[in-house]
Amino acid sequence: MPKMKTKSGAAKRFKVRASGSVKRGQAFKRHILTKKTAKVKRQLRGITNVHACDAANVRAMMPYA
Repeated sequence: MPKMKTKSGAAKRFKVRASGSVKRGQAFKRHILTKKTAKVKRQLRGITNVHACDAANVRAMMPYA
């Protein structure tokens, strides 16, 4: 049986933590920033968890993570 392939797009966007939760970067911080308030841009910094209902799909795309 051949090895399963990791979806390279998912591997670039997500990391699986040791606890099993999946972390992701925040969206909506790339462009069109002039109309967004400083508070919104500040809250979009950093990383957050993938929602629990989506985590199984992300893990399926990265079978060896």
